[in-house]
Amino acid sequence: MTERKERPGKPWGRTLLKVLMGAVGVVLSAALISTAFFRWNLGKPGPWLTPRFPLREFFTELPGHLPWLIPFLLLSAAIIPLRAIQWQRTLQKPVPFLERYHLVAIGAFTHNALPGKLGDFIRSFLMSRTQRLPFLQCLGSVAVCKLLEFTALMGLVALSFLGPFADTMVHFEKALKVAVSLCIGLVALVVLLAHYALPLAQLLHRRHRMPRVQNFLQHVADGLGTARSFRGMAVALVFSVGPVLAPALAYGLALQGLKIPGGVFAGAVVLGAIALGQSLPGVPAGMGIYYFVTSWAARSLGASEADAAAFSTLTHLGTVLSQASVGAFSVHRRKLRLKDLRRGGSLARQATQHVAHEAVEPVAP
Repeated sequence: MTERKERPGKPWGRTLLKVLMGAVGVVLSAALISTAFFRWNLGKPGPWLTPRFPLREFFTELPGHLPWLIPFLLLSAAIIPLRAIQWQRTLQKPVPFLERYHLVAIGAFTHNALPGKLGDFIRSFLMSRTQRLPFLQCLGSVAVCKLLEFTALMGLVALSFLGPFADTMVHFEKALKVAVSLCIGLVALVVLLAHYALPLAQLLHRRHRMPRVQNFLQHVADGLGTARSFRGMAVALVFSVGPVLAPALAYGLALQGLKIPGGVFAGAVVLGAIALGQSLPGVPAGMGIYYFVTSWAARSLGASEADAAAFSTLTHLGTVLSQASVGAFSVHRRKLRLKDLRRGGSLARQATQHVAHEAVEPVAP
């Protein structure tokens, strides 16, 4: 009887926690976004917030940024077909390009238009359904893609230190060293899992122990299959340059459009700062971190405060608009509804959590 009374209370507790986390995320995002437009004067006499520039003039001058915003939109939209090409290199069986393209586009739409950032989950979930593949195998292939994109990005950032911003890049040197170390550690972890997950699963099978862990390790080994081959990883890394080069060039052209000499070479640095800032675990303020990081990076590279705020605002809106609109076409072609995407993303996340839970849960004798 006691257990029955406790169970109904659990969903309410989870709902309350989600509401509180959402409220914290909104407040934190608003505070971080404000740093692009205002200076915080905490602990000083006078107003806590002072505008960095006249806001009316700022909005009046926004249309003047169209010359660099248009190529930014096109390059941002180009990420979707480039990721569709890249994805085949980490999948375990051939999948038609059009199928991969639509799934990546639907994932981009989900990521940008719906809460929860479930784009990678939903494209993995749909791939598992349409191609009859294990979900964790599809999710593992996406994880390898993301890791290789991060590796390619760190390479582009390192090359940026050889460009015209070599002196300015000194400010980012410590962050780059941390990022490179993190990248090497992640690559090593994936390679180890790819090589030893299957032998460990077979060892457990021979000893008739922990069948759930066996199943989990088997799926992990299948999903990370590309990482077992040096040649496969190298080829996939080459195909991962495109999805990174396109946005790096987009941000670089935007900086060049702000009259920053040689700004096209600094796009990878801004993209790297965004990737590192938004990779912080447990911080529910992705949009706020984006505005904080991009405006700070633009100011560090020589942009005026008004231009830095315009850079943050327009690149954010441009990314969301370009990828959500391209993805909306694929959603329409597949006759999906928003509630289908929410349900699919929720099911995908639950499936991942369920398998992970089973992997650590002891099996009853």
